[in-house]
Amino acid sequence: MTTGTVTETSKSTTCSLSTSKAPKRRDVQTTLNYYRDPGDGSPPTPVIVGGNTVTNERPTAPTPVIIHDITGSESTFTLDTHGFQLVQHQTSGTSTNFSSPDWLTKEYYPESEALYKKITNATHAHIFAHTIRRGPTHWHTLGPGNATQKGPLHRVHIDQSYSGADLVLRKHLPASTYTALLASRSRWQIVNLWRPLRTIFKDPLAVGAAGTFGEEQLVQAEVRYVKQESPLNRSLTWAVRPPAQEGRNEWFYKNEQGVGEVWFIKCFDSWEGEGVARRAPHCAFVDGEREGGGWEDRESVEVRAVLIYD
Repeated sequence: MTTGTVTETSKSTTCSLSTSKAPKRRDVQTTLNYYRDPGDGSPPTPVIVGGNTVTNERPTAPTPVIIHDITGSESTFTLDTHGFQLVQHQTSGTSTNFSSPDWLTKEYYPESEALYKKITNATHAHIFAHTIRRGPTHWHTLGPGNATQKGPLHRVHIDQSYSGADLVLRKHLPASTYTALLASRSRWQIVNLWRPLRTIFKDPLAVGAAGTFGEEQLVQAEVRYVKQESPLNRSLTWAVRPPAQEGRNEWFYKNEQGVGEVWFIKCFDSWEGEGVARRAPHCAFVDGEREGGGWEDRESVEVRAVLIYD
């Protein structure tokens, strides 16, 4: 991936802080790694997760893009209109707390479930997984044991395909809940809650506006967990091809996103209403002005939840 350049443009709106000046938007020109489809109908190479090692040999297509800063216009972007939403929320935890799996499940999960319900008005929030990332940009190349140093993911992806979303329900909800949900035809979603563990400068997270990504760009891909028994031994995700038309996809981020600024990212929505975002691609990206030894590795926590609306 090549490094990027930065442009700044004035915004007409004012920020929430008391200031007489309009904030400046810090857009970044860079490249993102889309999936390079061989075009022969073969599925993407599976990602293999074995113990503490992740092997990802899927070919990429580095593609020039501009990542637009949402600073000053945060309220424009919602889960239903774009597939992502930035929420102000201070956590009770410290960076040290997030190193404790016990604290995460006993304290951060309930805190996150309450936030999910408050922001989305979901009736139920079932958190089924979390990921902590504190490692270097090149963690994939570290070989055996690289999952213990998990860092940012520089590949455009969506965590669940449509079939993969149903697989999440069958894997993580009680059979009775799964059956009742499908019978009721209630709306349900899979939404990630992504939080920095300190202010982000290096390897920020980009989120893609759902409506600018065509279904033809999505290719179902598999993640295999070799140490787990069926049906927990795989996930189905979307790899994302580059757009046929340059600039078709619209990408956004929050410059210098802090601990109290949380991304809600929609991976799946059962509601197929017109104009409603069903999934939002996301990807870490290189900011060319914030690379090198002077910038600390990004630290983040992400929880994933099934949201149900009665």
